[in-house]
Amino acid sequence: MKRIRLIRYVWYVGYLALLLCASRVTAQTHTIRQFEAQRRAALREIEQTTQLLNEARASAQTSLNRLHLISQQVIARKKVISLLNQEIAVLDKQIADATRELAVLEKSLNDRKERYAQLVRNLYTRRASQHRLLFVLSADNFAQSLRRMRYLREYASWQKMQALLIVRKQEELDKKREELGQTRTNKVALLDAREEESRKLQQEESEQKAEVQQLNKKEKNLRQKLAQKRRQAEALNRQIEKLIAEEVKRSGKASSGKRKAESNGGYAMTKAERKLSADFASNRGRLPFPLNGKYRIISTFGEHQHQALRHVRTNNNGIDIQTTSGTEARAVFDGVVTRVFVVPGYNNSVIVRHGNYLTVYSNLSHVYVKAGDNVTTRQSIGKIYTDTENNNETVLHFQLWKEKRKLDPELWLD
Repeated sequence: MKRIRLIRYVWYVGYLALLLCASRVTAQTHTIRQFEAQRRAALREIEQTTQLLNEARASAQTSLNRLHLISQQVIARKKVISLLNQEIAVLDKQIADATRELAVLEKSLNDRKERYAQLVRNLYTRRASQHRLLFVLSADNFAQSLRRMRYLREYASWQKMQALLIVRKQEELDKKREELGQTRTNKVALLDAREEESRKLQQEESEQKAEVQQLNKKEKNLRQKLAQKRRQAEALNRQIEKLIAEEVKRSGKASSGKRKAESNGGYAMTKAERKLSADFASNRGRLPFPLNGKYRIISTFGEHQHQALRHVRTNNNGIDIQTTSGTEARAVFDGVVTRVFVVPGYNNSVIVRHGNYLTVYSNLSHVYVKAGDNVTTRQSIGKIYTDTENNNETVLHFQLWKEKRKLDPELWLD
């Protein structure tokens, strides 16, 4: 009886160990799926950039833009390779774990087969049926005979269970071998993918270097264009600040018990505007992109080292988004159009107020709204300007403000 209880205990512990192994494999599989999802997203970014880059390559006038796109391509490609390396590392661990588990299963199966074979040999040698009958009849009393009969029934059940466990263990072993083979196949596929991505990365880095060298030959002209762009950006910034100051002043004059500024000297909001502002703030990181269709951010928020000119830093008050010809800009949230104005270099610009937040959409060729219009989330507000003399380059300049403070739009967009 003690032997049977011990065997059951060992079987139970082994079962728990298998459950723990299965749990670990499930967690690793979940990690791989997360990496795969991120890799697919990065590859979609590369696909979009490739389309824009193919358009840009057709023109000799867009060297700087090509450099921006290639640089974005290189960053995305490195991300793909990094994710592939992480996936391969997880698969390596899975292979190592599976190999160890396979060895344990094989040993367990062989031990169980050996024990069962020995049991069968012993039963055959002792002529099991006569032995069992004598075992029952030789009891000291009737109660002991009943206990011995119950023991023999349990022993017979245990024998059947051992045979069944051997079959199941063999099935488990075969399944584990199959899983290990599939994991190794997946690893080979990932290694091939990494090799291909590395080849593409090397090609893109060479192209990036060639673009930089080409731009360095045109440094004087490039510096002139950069200075002009800086003046235009400063003019746009002054215009926005001026319009914001005018609105703050007007809201202050109209201020009553119904209007209240969030900060000293800020825009005085009505109750509805305060709610709109709070709703806008609660959607940080979830705002829809300010255009539909394919796009690529070619210039991010803040100060950056120029990609082609040494010792030159550029500053962007928002983000520049390249897209395809015919694309429309759209509102990122419900709001009210406060101004529509023109600034050289940025064509038409639209400011939409969302409480004490403002979004700015610049470089529009056509505007569909006017000051005072209410707009809803994703509503088209204008068509983005396409430079037909520069290979149909289509770029939206987008800014986000809170009161008089500029914010990084990428932190707010989904």
